[in-house]
Amino acid sequence: MTEIAHGTVIVQSGEAVLPRWWRTVDRVTLGCILALFAIGILLGFASSPPLAERNGHDPFHYVIRQAAFGGMALSVMVFVSMLPPTTVRRMGVLGFFAAVAAVALLPVFGTDYGQGAVRWYSLGFASLQPSEFLKPVFVVFAAWMVAASQEIGGPPGKSVSLFVAVMIVGFLAMQPDFGQAALIVFAWSVIYFVAGAPMMILFVVLGLVGVGGVVAYNNSEHFARRIDGFLSAEVDPNTQLAYATDAIREGGLFGAGLGEGSVKWTLPDAHTDFIIAVAAEEYGLVLVLIIIALYAGIAMRSFFRLMRERDPFIRLAGTGLVSLLTLQAFINMGVAVRLLPAKGMTLPFVSYGGSSLIATGIAVGMLLCFTRTRPQGDIGDFLLNRHGRT
Repeated sequence: MTEIAHGTVIVQSGEAVLPRWWRTVDRVTLGCILALFAIGILLGFASSPPLAERNGHDPFHYVIRQAAFGGMALSVMVFVSMLPPTTVRRMGVLGFFAAVAAVALLPVFGTDYGQGAVRWYSLGFASLQPSEFLKPVFVVFAAWMVAASQEIGGPPGKSVSLFVAVMIVGFLAMQPDFGQAALIVFAWSVIYFVAGAPMMILFVVLGLVGVGGVVAYNNSEHFARRIDGFLSAEVDPNTQLAYATDAIREGGLFGAGLGEGSVKWTLPDAHTDFIIAVAAEEYGLVLVLIIIALYAGIAMRSFFRLMRERDPFIRLAGTGLVSLLTLQAFINMGVAVRLLPAKGMTLPFVSYGGSSLIATGIAVGMLLCFTRTRPQGDIGDFLLNRHGRT
């Protein structure tokens, strides 16, 4: 039997899929994800009973749904992480075209559920938010295009990826969903920067984002109201931001205790966008720091493993995915402590939400696939293959 040594892992040809996956997957990142999901279930027991009571459901109706969606998300995550990177790339590109079509058709077939933004498809038993699924597959598509542009005779992938990013941002702005649009711009910028893009291009993109923000402020009452509320010196005590900041302040170092928090009774989105406020009030700063440490652990482990990766596509896609995950977590927690304007964005693997959980499972599955330990071959062979064996 042939054995190939790579780092501290021995990869054996002919080895069964599951043992090989377990030997090569980043188990630290996997453990962090499972810990975040467990914390999400724990916080669901604290935050969702008031919502269930208001909607006439059993006290733990939403916890059971979160566990079911989370089970699907973890299953998808493990399945995707077992696939070869080439297969993940192909599935990601096909999924990208499907997700773009789904987002483009929202004005025709979508619904706003009374929230003023058409972001969902109603499936009867549940809802589907296609922009959540668009984010990871866009990263794969953009990384594929940018990596291909670095090949001799390759396509103009950087220009194509920029055009596609602008198109997607336009679709999302029409909903309106400026938060997801910002994530798309950020993911593209990270991929472009890691690929060695001229800084001038990134400054131009940043300028265009600023112009877009001014246009949105002047033409969207919803967007302007959130910006004005963020910039105001006084916070309306009857807003979700005020309730969240009060809860975080009252929680202190160790919190009020399990079930002793009150913010879940006043915050409509306590189980989703403001789940960190529930964590801070009932379990204190200690749990919040643990959550932050888990996201930081995922980011650091992934970046260190991707630094050793020689395949440009894998390096770009993996960096884009981990940046997307950690930025979304930062935005969610930043809103709760009023570092950022209010934005409806979930905390990955912690907040309640079917589309968010499953889409995050796909994204992390791709990340685990790209960061698996694999034989890299000799660097000379890699360069030879990359330049057409000339």
